[in-house]
Amino acid sequence: MAESASWYPAARAAAAFLIMVVGTAGMFAGTVALKPMQEAFDVSRSAATLPYMAFMVGFGLGSFWMGRFADRLGAMRIAFAGGLTLGLGFWIAGHAVELWQAVLAHGLLIGLLGASTTMAPMVADASLWFERRRGLAVAMVISGAYVSGMVWPPVLEALVHAYGWRDMYLAMGGLTLLSLPLLALVLHRPAPRTVLTGPLEAAGSARPLGMRAPALQALLCCAGLGCCVAMAAPQVHVVAMADDIGLRPADGALMLSLMYGFGIVSRLGSGWISDRIGGLRTLALGSAGQTAALLLFLPADGRIALLVVAALFGLSQGGIVPSYAIIIREYFPARQAGGRIGLALLFTMLGMALGAWLAGAVHDLTGSYRVAFAGAVAVNIAHLGVAAFLVRRAAAMRRAGGVAALAA
Repeated sequence: MAESASWYPAARAAAAFLIMVVGTAGMFAGTVALKPMQEAFDVSRSAATLPYMAFMVGFGLGSFWMGRFADRLGAMRIAFAGGLTLGLGFWIAGHAVELWQAVLAHGLLIGLLGASTTMAPMVADASLWFERRRGLAVAMVISGAYVSGMVWPPVLEALVHAYGWRDMYLAMGGLTLLSLPLLALVLHRPAPRTVLTGPLEAAGSARPLGMRAPALQALLCCAGLGCCVAMAAPQVHVVAMADDIGLRPADGALMLSLMYGFGIVSRLGSGWISDRIGGLRTLALGSAGQTAALLLFLPADGRIALLVVAALFGLSQGGIVPSYAIIIREYFPARQAGGRIGLALLFTMLGMALGAWLAGAVHDLTGSYRVAFAGAVAVNIAHLGVAAFLVRRAAAMRRAGGVAALAA
């Protein structure tokens, strides 16, 4: 297998990780520059969020298409082009004289054609170069998005404070333009042909888990939507929730940092676990942990309690999203990995957007986040039901296969 042939697969995974860290910086640029852009364009606070919203929509939609393109063109070409597009997008955003120009730059160039080249293509590519350590490799690459969430907000804030938001965008444009194409060159080798056409192809039968392939893909997409609707409540609203109960803004920021930090530990740990028990069981394990952590948010109302629960939430949920990539590689043909992983990731991003809005809407109606978190628990229980169904289905297929082998 490729992973035992040389050092190259590890170097390739490391390059994909760095591409993810740099390429997803646009997710945080719009939030850090939100107030300065509001003042510069003289718009309302809600209007100033449009660049971020445009980025997320473009990022989600682009992940599916870039994953499919990577299946045909290879990860190197996609990542190289993404670096050029990101650089151009940051440059245009930094020179925008009207809000609509910044919105288009974020949605079309930074999101749809830029950051999307760093998610599904990189995760799918890592899955092609490893067999025994596939789960750990995928988890490492996709954890780049969490590392990005820890690294970039303070860096971008410091740049805005020192030089202004426009120069911050120009600096990020220069960084992505120089670094991403160079990192992409590390991905120059084509995927091993034995992976695309060899024994692993048998995993992608016409009826994975005894159901039609579109049905399993649809279940995974529904699961991705549900887990992230629940996940978004604490990840998006924990800072506001801390302020509502009288804590300092710094406490809310610390809770968010703990979620991302322990989320990295969770992603790497879940990758190690999935190499031993498989993607389906890892998904169910993460879903059960997230349900428990969400329940703990309901009685928590003090600083220490919330900090502990935030850390536990990070430990429980970080491995859920990478599990979808592992499951797809276990039950679908390798040559379809980019498109199918991209489609699953699209629904996780839609779930984050929907969950963030729903939690805010419920808070507006009730004046509290307790009902919103209770709703997140209910959604996550439904997600756990889907994961348990798939685990039972896989166990039944293994038993049936064992009986057939004995009969033969």
